Amino acid sequence: MRIDSHQHFWELSRGDYSWLKPVGDFKRIYKDYMPEQLVSHLKEHNIDKTILVQAAPTVEETDYMFEIYEKNDFIAGVVGWLDMASDEFPELYEEYKRKKGFIGIRPMLQDIEDERWILRDDVLKNVELLVEDDFPLDILINPKHLDAIIELFKIFPPLRGVIDHLGKPYIKSGIVKPWDEKISEIASNENVWCKLAGIITEDDYDNWKISNFTPYINHCIDVFGKDKVMFGSDWPVCLLAGSYNDVYRSLIENVSLTEKEKKDLFGNNAIEFYKLNIE
Repeated sequence: MRIDSHQHFWELSRGDYSWLKPVGDFKRIYKDYMPEQLVSHLKEHNIDKTILVQAAPTVEETDYMFEIYEKNDFIAGVVGWLDMASDEFPELYEEYKRKKGFIGIRPMLQDIEDERWILRDDVLKNVELLVEDDFPLDILINPKHLDAIIELFKIFPPLRGVIDHLGKPYIKSGIVKPWDEKISEIASNENVWCKLAGIITEDDYDNWKISNFTPYINHCIDVFGKDKVMFGSDWPVCLLAGSYNDVYRSLIENVSLTEKEKKDLFGNNAIEFYKLNIE
């Protein structure tokens, strides 16, 4: 079973993708992206299932993803958005937990001005509910958030979390430190995993090279371990810099893996992290 652990869909007319504007580089992806546009890429790379991840911080977006999930068998589960700072979170969380296919929550930390938002008392109170249920948290951050994430896992060592996009290191600038040291500290917690996704979009969109990604990918594999990293395309965001195939190549040409390790990277690890029940 081969799994793309991180992809999105969006329909512009819905109006809640505030980050996506028809200006600058984002003009490249300022259009609708729906399941029928992804299927051919999945077939090309023998991908059986995907994890559909939220792309807007609204409950309406989460409901929209479930509509798509229910119509498309290749989607293994939904990582949705719920307001983790809201007093209504516990009630909503209980409601959505009952939905088939609800496998994770992702607050869009990279877009929140307060770098320590995840450590607010009201948010921590709701994070604790995830800890109690062993429910996954997708962690969308930039390097400036790494200290807060280190602190989060000191507060809740049992929290099952996954760092999206390697924590978005400064690949375009070729900067490795102190990202590597802080990622290593986060990876020392056995309950934290890492998605090797969103790599090409952290480099120069038009002039990236596969070798530019080598130190970042290999560092994450070294510190998290080959059994706690997973492939993700980040499609269609990846189209800012390249194709689905470019994403695939940027990973596979940077790693040396046995056949078993490839199966783990491209499927088994995602199944284990999200506790997917796949027949």
